[in-house]
Amino acid sequence: MRDPDVFVLARALHVLGVVLWIGGVAFVTTVLLPALRRTKDPARRLELFESLEGRFAWQARIVTLVTGLTGFYMLHYLDAWSRYQSLAYWWIHLMTLVWFLFTMVLFVLEPLFLHRWFHERASANGERAFRFAQVMHVVLLTLSLVAVVGAVAGSHGYAFGSR
Repeated sequence: MRDPDVFVLARALHVLGVVLWIGGVAFVTTVLLPALRRTKDPARRLELFESLEGRFAWQARIVTLVTGLTGFYMLHYLDAWSRYQSLAYWWIHLMTLVWFLFTMVLFVLEPLFLHRWFHERASANGERAFRFAQVMHVVLLTLSLVAVVGAVAGSHGYAFGSR
């Protein structure tokens, strides 16, 4: 279906999904994890993390799914698959990579072993486990923010390095 109204709706849902998803990652990275790392009681730290992160995980799964579906719909609608063959569209590659990484973590790795692995590590050495979690979140947040800036600029016609 090539209905322009559906495309506009897909783009709006895509942006809403990105705002909720990456905004949530920013909150976890810059507010939640640092606050938890300052919590002195290791058992309470882990309990709070699992309670709060568990609630956010469902939001992240839903908006990651919506973002992926709408993103691929827009690529299909625009017949823009060839952009993956051009480094000028590096931001599409990065957006796809970020989406893939989060999708793998949220839908595959966390349910299969990551949740249990982190719980064991945090029980054994909470400070080290939470430091590792924060570093991983900083890396993912940084990649996500670069993808957002690149996507907004690139989708509005700015070609990085062309001047």
